[in-house]
Amino acid sequence: MLETGQHWELFGYDMRRVGKQWLAAWRGFLWSEASPLRERLDEVVCLHEGAVATLFQSGRPVAGMPYECEAVLLPDELVLSRMLKLPLAAEENLDAVLSIEVNASSPFSSDDTAYGWRIISRDEAHLHLLMVIASRGAVMAYLVREYELHDPHAREIWATAHGAMVVVQGFGEARRETKYRKRLLRSTLVVLACAALLLLMGGVAAATKRAELAQVNAIAASTQKQAAKASEYRSLVAQGNQSISAANELIAAYPSPHFEIARLTRLLGDGAHILQFTMNGRDIKLRGRAVDASSVMQSLTNVPMYREVTAPQAIVKVAKSGLEQFSLNITLAGKVPE
Repeated sequence: MLETGQHWELFGYDMRRVGKQWLAAWRGFLWSEASPLRERLDEVVCLHEGAVATLFQSGRPVAGMPYECEAVLLPDELVLSRMLKLPLAAEENLDAVLSIEVNASSPFSSDDTAYGWRIISRDEAHLHLLMVIASRGAVMAYLVREYELHDPHAREIWATAHGAMVVVQGFGEARRETKYRKRLLRSTLVVLACAALLLLMGGVAAATKRAELAQVNAIAASTQKQAAKASEYRSLVAQGNQSISAANELIAAYPSPHFEIARLTRLLGDGAHILQFTMNGRDIKLRGRAVDASSVMQSLTNVPMYREVTAPQAIVKVAKSGLEQFSLNITLAGKVPE
């Protein structure tokens, strides 16, 4: 929460400085000599110290590498150095703070003063910097005398103090900075292109999975539709089976009279004839005449399809015909439906 009377502070932090601190952090990450990016992307510099040439990259000696930038190391007598201890808050406006320090410390006029600085270390509360100051006129006289260089931007100017290398600003360092900036931009574009490619690959993969999911959903819908048809067919078959079962039960409960008449006609033969046929379900009442009625009853009793054959009335001889009249009750065999 915001503290009373300190409307720009949040949990002890001055919110007005957040933007500057953020920019300072990025500036240090991208441009400082200790930056890991600079160690990888900075140009190789050939440092001349009299007749001796040494290769450096991001302030560290290297060997056997091509170079396009050159620098001259100033002798100690041309360089003034000073160690500075500044509060961490000064890092937000470090250029302005150092400009004030240079104006206060330089024995040369402001137009003749050249300087450079480098952060040596930092702790929880302070920055420790190395600042060097030189006379532009003295530097140019040295370049003409020792290297026959008249262009101040032909080479970078370096100085050494307290065991550290410092670039003196305002000479040929702009060329290296420009190359580093271009290389940093190219690297950034490559990283962005790779990120875009990864996003594209992820998008393509997601689109593919989405298409596969849509295909699976379509197959599932088609399968479900076919399953619905199959279920409908099964339902129809079940209904048909129920109808057939009901028909079978009905046939079992009420056999066809025509079938039974045809069977009796076949069983009785020419020696008997039927006068009356009544059928109720599986029970048949039969009245007829035959030469030998008892043999007719006996033959019907031996038929497996007839479970029971009884004579409710006695056999009677028919006068002057030579035939006997019989009455029979027949119960068909088989399971009676419940």
